[in-house]
Amino acid sequence: MRVALHTRVRADRIAAYEQAHREVPEELTAAIRAAGATGWTIWRSGADLFHLLEVEDYPRLLAELGGLPVNLAWQARMAELLEVVHDYSADGAGAPLPVVWQL
Repeated sequence: MRVALHTRVRADRIAAYEQAHREVPEELTAAIRAAGATGWTIWRSGADLFHLLEVEDYPRLLAELGGLPVNLAWQARMAELLEVVHDYSADGAGAPLPVVWQL
């Protein structure tokens, strides 16, 4: 399944956000893959971030990553940089952007 998300980086933290994503821990990327993701791309337009995940089961991904120490550390780092954060709670499974049109 494809899941699209929207988050927002703090305008004064864009450089730090991009730097952090050049240093994503291998342990975290391995955990994301193990939770069923085959791809995760993030685009930035100004401070708006658009994510596209290719994942077997998005609620399962959230459940598996939610309490994982490497993800908790990453989310704490992101919380310092983002105005709108990615929601790893059970409610976050309802956060994807709805499909409006597709070719």
